[in-house]
Amino acid sequence: MKSRLPKFEPGHVWLVGAGPGDPGLLTLHAVNALEQADVIVYDALVNEDCLSYAHAGATLEYAGKRGGKPSPQQRDISLRLVELAKASKKVLRLKGGDPFVFGRGGEEALTLVEHGVPFRIVPGITAGIGGLAYAGIPVTHRETNQSVTFLTGHDATGLVPDSMDWTSISKGSSVIVMYMAMKHIGLIASRLIAAGRKKSEPIAFVCNATTGEQQVLETTLEYAQAEVERAGLRPPAIVVVGEVVRLRAALDWLGAIEGRVLTQDPLGTRREKDAG
Repeated sequence: MKSRLPKFEPGHVWLVGAGPGDPGLLTLHAVNALEQADVIVYDALVNEDCLSYAHAGATLEYAGKRGGKPSPQQRDISLRLVELAKASKKVLRLKGGDPFVFGRGGEEALTLVEHGVPFRIVPGITAGIGGLAYAGIPVTHRETNQSVTFLTGHDATGLVPDSMDWTSISKGSSVIVMYMAMKHIGLIASRLIAAGRKKSEPIAFVCNATTGEQQVLETTLEYAQAEVERAGLRPPAIVVVGEVVRLRAALDWLGAIEGRVLTQDPLGTRREKDAG
């Protein structure tokens, strides 16, 4: 199998998704990159256990960006990748989740193109899918939704994006998955309710998804902000709104391992089918 995996050439940059946290969710391509890279430039959301696959001589450079904290500028990170590649290093840019899902991977790749640096994109499991799966919440389910919307809770200014058409989002998608939204969840919830979503609609917060510190909070849009504050939850978190949240009562497989008794009919639809 290893012979079929690509060789990491000097002077190349690989933009690699590390997944949502659990090192077991790394792809074969990601592990192959870690084992060959000369320099690994990694994000704040990368579980450092993933770095254990790097070879002993690899250089590790932290380039984490976290809201409200001193962070390197994105342009500086992108140019650092160029600098390392021009020095004939095998450069691995390791990013939490997927590099092209709210991960600035596109910006970094465009800078590489600008400077003539060859690159490879290695997708990763994004938290909006993998993180919810670890919470027992499917992104899609035939009995609840035929569409899903992924959005970010803040723009480059750190505020809720003014460009969001909340009415269209509210009416057009049964399930909404939000990244970087917990800080502004009160405002976001109020906009969704004003756009037509029910106050009683279920919402779930999955913090530190797929790691040993994972926490899950289920509540409703109306009480979302108050419940987050009461629970003392902190980012990183993935947030999901929609009826799929109710399925956690049946699909919380991690909870079942710890003794939770799962509900067989969380939506009440199986009884209806049997009665019919």
